[in-house]
Amino acid sequence: MIILITGASHTGKTYLAQRLLEKTKYPYLSIDHLKMGLIRSGHTGLTPEDDDKLTVYLWPIVCEIIKTAIENRQNLIVEGCYIPAHWRKDLDEQYLRSIRFICLAMSGEYIEKNFDAIILHESDIETRLTGADCTVEDLKNDNESVIHAFREAGEEVIVIDSDYEKRIERLLKQHI
Repeated sequence: MIILITGASHTGKTYLAQRLLEKTKYPYLSIDHLKMGLIRSGHTGLTPEDDDKLTVYLWPIVCEIIKTAIENRQNLIVEGCYIPAHWRKDLDEQYLRSIRFICLAMSGEYIEKNFDAIILHESDIETRLTGADCTVEDLKNDNESVIHAFREAGEEVIVIDSDYEKRIERLLKQHI
């Protein structure tokens, strides 16, 4: 089984993947790690700020990794923001049957009420270098964009609008 996790910035994609790894013992692939490996090794001229271009560049690679894992009956958690809203079009039904998809976003009201806590926890699993660059408006815009794009593509979006930990616990119970 593949558990595919995407969503807006700061929503806890990596945190959820880590928690799922602990519960399921499935390995996980961070698309951010793949991105940085390709950038640091010089295999692409893209930079960490080239989000849209990185999605186009990375998704075909990630898609083939997913197919390979499914063909070999291997479990894998794949997480990151570089998953296009119309990701399903790149996979045949034989693959889609083996994928559980999770898209995380936060409501604007939740971001406004919890911004300090969101920033406080932004490096709980991976060290972020964003710090002061991240604003309430940036987060709200990113989350609204993710919600719109994925819903328009027909995907369910898990919108966190209250107790974060309780929502994550429910997701963990649903996906294991």
